[in-house]
Amino acid sequence: MRLKIKKSGSYKFSKKYLDLIANSKVYDVAEKTPTTFAGNLSSKLKNDIFLKREDMQPIFSFKIRGAYNKIASLSPQQQKRGVLTASAGNHAQGVANACKKLKVPCFIVMPITTPEIKVKSVKRFGSKVLLHGDNFDQASKKALQMAKEQKLEFIEAFDDPLTIAGQGTVGKEILDEYQDLDVIFVPVGGGGLLAGVSAWAAQTQNKTKIYGVEVEDSACLAEAIKADKRVRLREVGLFADGVAVERIGKNNFDVIRECVDGVITVSIDELCAAVKDIFEDTRVLSEPAGALALAGLKKYASKISNKRLLAISSGANVNFERLSYIVERSEVGENREKLLSIKIPEQPGSFLKLCKVFGRSQITEFNYRFANKVDARVLVGIKTENEDAFKKIKNKLLKSKFKFTDLTKNKISNDHLRHMVGGHKSIISERDSERLYRCQFPVRPGALMGFLKDFGSKWNISLFHYRNLGAAFANVLIGIEDKSKSVNALEKHLKSLDYSFVEETDNTAYKEFLR
Repeated sequence: MRLKIKKSGSYKFSKKYLDLIANSKVYDVAEKTPTTFAGNLSSKLKNDIFLKREDMQPIFSFKIRGAYNKIASLSPQQQKRGVLTASAGNHAQGVANACKKLKVPCFIVMPITTPEIKVKSVKRFGSKVLLHGDNFDQASKKALQMAKEQKLEFIEAFDDPLTIAGQGTVGKEILDEYQDLDVIFVPVGGGGLLAGVSAWAAQTQNKTKIYGVEVEDSACLAEAIKADKRVRLREVGLFADGVAVERIGKNNFDVIRECVDGVITVSIDELCAAVKDIFEDTRVLSEPAGALALAGLKKYASKISNKRLLAISSGANVNFERLSYIVERSEVGENREKLLSIKIPEQPGSFLKLCKVFGRSQITEFNYRFANKVDARVLVGIKTENEDAFKKIKNKLLKSKFKFTDLTKNKISNDHLRHMVGGHKSIISERDSERLYRCQFPVRPGALMGFLKDFGSKWNISLFHYRNLGAAFANVLIGIEDKSKSVNALEKHLKSLDYSFVEETDNTAYKEFLR
């Protein structure tokens, strides 16, 4: 999705940031990071692509800028008492780094789901850490309560003018070096980096446009733009933990409405593909949030050519266990792997006939289980160079009279079906109604046990697939026998739980392989 923002035409809120950015104290700890020309991407996208390398900061993230600028601006008395903050990781490292430099006592509340690499990094700076809550907003509430009780200065992760100004030095560095960029793409969580970069860009030159980029499952800015006010998201995806924020910051939104040209939302698959792209051009493993701006750039660039586009590579604190998932989904995000459900006759020679259709195309997986004596469904993953190559395969399947369904974008197929074993339900009687749901919950010790205890024993579970992705969250697919007389009884039960369930009973993949 791509939204244009109707700028106000004035700089009522953003005009103060020019002096704040110019006088920022960030360079006591931060580096003036280089900008890399991305040759592989430029060739592929037919535009000149640049990456602003904030992954090369001492803490491998731009967050070092805003955190230091805020803490260095505190009075000696405030610094002596100490500071407290909440963060999903990179802001915590920025605060911890600043406090070590300035010899300020520091306490940080981090979500339980924070990647271990970020927790260890914060502790190495000498800060005290409390793990609390499943996301940034829950950790932030706890931190605010503690700051009030202990009379410590709370350091906002993004919604503070001095934090915004510190992040805004990224935009100043970019435009000091490049005056002829067409668009700068900025990742969005709470909006601190976007507000700072856009405040500088909008008031110092007219040529370069600024676009924010969000993940579809945590698009708090896009929702705020549509509502013309800040809104709180009911559910926030946890994969890109660095931008998993329920609501855009107030100071940030005021500036964004004056200075930003638009916002783009991308899928997790597109995000994973962007991580791969950054690696191929720089040999740096970006964290998902760090590749977010590039994912938006790619979406924008798909419809234009011969432009000069820059994405901020904002962080490289990736959890190593997450890499397998990123690699798996990057091919889908690049539109280079297709997942097909193909119906074949249950008779000798059917597999061979089907394989001849694919010829020398690379098969990534081939899943089959006997269902009945007439026909069968085969789940096939296949690599394709481009959309034209896929069209040729589809035409061959049609000529060979194979019926098929494209499940490439089907969520339960990618997250669950291709990793499951087993067949259709057969024991559950026809009068029983099986309903299928998916949900996501944070990974922590005892998470699965807690989920099952919360679910209770009133309804029988007829199908269950739990997939721990080695990251901050796990995906669950659950089949439930619904024998209740009331149509809404099961929905009421699920809504009473602290999880967000999405019904998938009518999903094509479920009907063809599991029902």
